[in-house]
Amino acid sequence: MPKYVIEREIPGAGQLTADQLKSISQTSCGVLRNMGPQIQWQQSYVTGDKIFCVYIAPDEEAVREHARQGGFPANAVHQVATVIDPTTAE
Repeated sequence: MPKYVIEREIPGAGQLTADQLKSISQTSCGVLRNMGPQIQWQQSYVTGDKIFCVYIAPDEEAVREHARQGGFPANAVHQVATVIDPTTAE
């Protein structure tokens, strides 16, 4: 199944409290439960004004539907072509 990186522009994201991040995560998980197992959230990276999320989903539309239902921005959705890491150099 394809993997996607979603860029969410959220001013002040890096200043969100643990309780705010928990609430956002709970909302996301609730939407995912309703959408079914075909879409999965792997993890997210919170930066100053953006959150970058990694999802496994059947297509980009499923990722965008999750964002719509959850009330999250999905400013850019990129399908991962391949993954590299330090072992790629070996």
